[in-house]
Amino acid sequence: MIDYSRVLNDTVVGIKPSGIRKFFDIARTLDGCISLGVGEPDFVTPWAIREAGIVSLERGRTWYTGNSGLEPLRKSVCGYLKRRFDMNYEPDSVVITVGGSEAIDLCVRAVINSGDEVIIPMPCYVAYDPIVRLCGGVTVPVVTKAENGFRITGDELRAAITDRTKLLVLPFPNNPTGAVMRREHLEELAEVLRDTNILVLSDEIYAELTYGGERHVSPASISDDMYARTVIVNGFSKAFAMTGWRLGYCCGPDEIVRQMLKIHQFAIMCAPTTSQYAAIAAMESCDGEVEKMVEEYAMRRRLMVDGFNRMGLTCADPNGAFYVFPSIESTGLTADEFCEKLLYAQRVAVVPGTAFGDCGEGHIRASYAQSVGQLSEALRRIEKFVKELKS
Repeated sequence: MIDYSRVLNDTVVGIKPSGIRKFFDIARTLDGCISLGVGEPDFVTPWAIREAGIVSLERGRTWYTGNSGLEPLRKSVCGYLKRRFDMNYEPDSVVITVGGSEAIDLCVRAVINSGDEVIIPMPCYVAYDPIVRLCGGVTVPVVTKAENGFRITGDELRAAITDRTKLLVLPFPNNPTGAVMRREHLEELAEVLRDTNILVLSDEIYAELTYGGERHVSPASISDDMYARTVIVNGFSKAFAMTGWRLGYCCGPDEIVRQMLKIHQFAIMCAPTTSQYAAIAAMESCDGEVEKMVEEYAMRRRLMVDGFNRMGLTCADPNGAFYVFPSIESTGLTADEFCEKLLYAQRVAVVPGTAFGDCGEGHIRASYAQSVGQLSEALRRIEKFVKELKS
């Protein structure tokens, strides 16, 4: 018999499964359960996008595309970035990927050698640390604080830098906290990074989902220096409600993108052809659809923040994404205990803050990518649960 413990990759074996999926998988087995766990829009992909995908199939466009993606799509991405965020990229600086997650992986693998350090503000999306570890890198967490709006400050960044620092991940708008980095905050970081060789991976998958009247600002738009050191990761899943289409993209300095493309060539070949044709419609004709979804999210955001604060679970206003990150410290339960007890007692699934790093203890993440009716009912059940804990 094979002893699998002797043949498996030790690093892979040592990585824990996603804490998000754990509660989602349990929720699927419970009748009448409301899941606020997975970050997936409840909207159907806009018709113009679906129609473009259908037409591409009807016309028999089912072959491989070039490794970096359809040129018309890459041109559309450049036009979109200029129109929405005033950033200038050429099509050769863009690679179309299988979701934003592949783009993150490509960036880390292209630049990280064994022992290199990667600074990651936490709490954050669950994938960054495992990808760094798979590359032999070392994660240097910077714990962000509620009093700073869960942003990383210049002083915090400066304190985390060593002579092994290779990469800074900027996951804003942030999952799970909803934090955003405004221009003045990014300029503070840019000053710290000046005259270093530290690169920036800017995960902007929630760039369209910001609230309060201020649009997302990319670190690549701050200065020529930041443009030269930043790789942007984005995609279609969140803003365009295209999770199942599995399409993303990255753009950045040619020297880095060329290396990312080599990995993509050997590991993936190309992103799904049908999805690429559909994405052209997303880039060119769906600004209005996105804005309608953002308006709906903004209303749901207010409902959730007010609801958690009303029941005594302190919840700051998230300025981006579609999550709230309330504190549950007043209940005396750990995040895992709270989520498990709530799930079985009231059939509501939320995610423990510890799924996004140990510093997430004392918090839960709840997604408001659900209908108002579902969110209202979930809040009613959570409030009932909290009252029973206190009685």
